[in-house]
Amino acid sequence: MMSSAHDWAILQAIFNPTTPFGDIPGLNQEEEITDDDSCFDPDLLRKVKDLELKGVSSAESGQVEAALGHFDQAVQLLPSRASAYNNRAQARRLQGDTSGAIEDLERAISLSQGVGRSACQALVQRGLLLRLAQRGDEARADFERAAALGSEFARRQAVMLNPYAALCNRMLAEVVDKLRNPAEPEMP
Repeated sequence: MMSSAHDWAILQAIFNPTTPFGDIPGLNQEEEITDDDSCFDPDLLRKVKDLELKGVSSAESGQVEAALGHFDQAVQLLPSRASAYNNRAQARRLQGDTSGAIEDLERAISLSQGVGRSACQALVQRGLLLRLAQRGDEARADFERAAALGSEFARRQAVMLNPYAALCNRMLAEVVDKLRNPAEPEMP
């Protein structure tokens, strides 16, 4: 008999109760989240995307100052496009400028109107920063919004920060443990 991805997800939940359903390959696959850049001049947009790619490449090679320069130029060319703010926030975070990163993330969320790839990434990043700042309820809210946009990582983070889900997972783990290791019946 063949089993479906849903069957595997149920088994995964029973035997590994702390693992989210999204960890089953092929289950909950979402379409790629994109931004709607159709309102921007194509030539300017091409330049900005090139600057962002250079910025990401610079940041990945440890040249954070150069990355910030590229992202600053991208923001200057298209100040109403969310992506460059989101990318610049990552570079600022790498520099230890958490308040600057949050400022850029909030700008990205605002400009994107909370939809699309940039909004999703900004919500995840802000959620992580809020979580590090011990602001769990606000972090969970950002993760839930990003999860609604299609981020499986954000969905898992939201579940981990949900006290009711944690309690249910703990109770389910205890039940499964008792099923796996039944106690010996007591003899009178």
